[in-house]
Amino acid sequence: MQLAIDHSSKKIATKLVITGSKSETNRLLLLQALYPELTIENASNSDDSVAMAKALNSSDTLKDIHHAGTAMRFLTAYFATKLDSSIVLTGSKRMQERPIGLLVDALNSLGASIAYDKNEGYPPLLIEGKQLEGGEVSLPANISSQYISALLLIAPKLTNGLVLHLEGEITSLPYIKMTLALLERIGISTTFDGKSIRVPYHSNVLAQEQIVESDWSSASYWFSSLALCEEGEITLTNYREDSLQGDRVLLDIYQKLGVQYHFGKEGLQLKKEKGFVLPNRLALDLVEAPDIAQTIAVSCYGLGVECELTGLHTLKIKETDRLLALEKELGKLGATITVTNDSLHLSSKQNFQEGQAIDTYHDHRMAMAFAPLGLKLPLKVNDAGVVTKSYPGFWEDMQIAGFQIVEK
Repeated sequence: MQLAIDHSSKKIATKLVITGSKSETNRLLLLQALYPELTIENASNSDDSVAMAKALNSSDTLKDIHHAGTAMRFLTAYFATKLDSSIVLTGSKRMQERPIGLLVDALNSLGASIAYDKNEGYPPLLIEGKQLEGGEVSLPANISSQYISALLLIAPKLTNGLVLHLEGEITSLPYIKMTLALLERIGISTTFDGKSIRVPYHSNVLAQEQIVESDWSSASYWFSSLALCEEGEITLTNYREDSLQGDRVLLDIYQKLGVQYHFGKEGLQLKKEKGFVLPNRLALDLVEAPDIAQTIAVSCYGLGVECELTGLHTLKIKETDRLLALEKELGKLGATITVTNDSLHLSSKQNFQEGQAIDTYHDHRMAMAFAPLGLKLPLKVNDAGVVTKSYPGFWEDMQIAGFQIVEK
């Protein structure tokens, strides 16, 4: 599906309800599988969360999670601990190209029985579930935090608990802290001392309801829309000032691009600051929030702000190589951009090429990051339905905000 996107008035005034965080939801789904006493409210309706819930609740021995990277990592750990189960965990063609060997090695060192069905180090996986004793294990700290969180989430069900040692510079620390905070929230004590994390065995928890905060990554596209519009206000419901989500840094980043915020009775209130003077250059280390890199790069291009983003090494192994995808698609629009294995540099030069069709590479964030540029120039988005991976109602919300969305 190709969509043409434009915004004739360049002004936005709306209130939006965004469903629960995919990151929180998937963590809580795994914890609920371990501790059925838990109930979950405001869960994400994203494809990833739906795929994870289906895999957890289905009796099928073949678990296909399609493009859901978080589910692949979390379910690998979960099914390794599910006594007397025997399953094949697989995904899309791209998922079978995304490495998982470090997590498998760590689990196998704890006594798990996981083998590769095709290529060494990659899904599909053959998993024989058993009771794991736990103990101590080490992982490089600069890998995807989902590997680390996968181990931490199953840790309370390991007979001897888990001591996880992180080696080197830690990537995406807020996501690790989110996992630990959710464990604490349901009554499981944890310690994070230096680069060692300890989670003890915990047989059960009290019956309780967990309410999922709305997704900050999804909110990023509305921060971008306000930065790019001429005049606007947007209210987003179900966001917390003391959020566990690392992408909360949007508040500080987009203040530098003219977006004011206030937490009020109605929710998170965002407003375009009139007469705001943009900076010449924006330099950010996004090692703790890499998922918003695409949004920020596109915003800066639309505003004519030079942009230097670092700490992006994990973007190489996402749904696509996001750095190369940004270089190609922003280049189509007339941007001057260069990327390395872990950074992106965008010049302030604007040479808008209208009507270009943005390829999304089966990556939901490519579609949604580029969409707000419709406030600056007409463009098209190919494979626009890919947004269902994390934000199924995205295009409907864009229309509510005054964007003209036409299927071609």
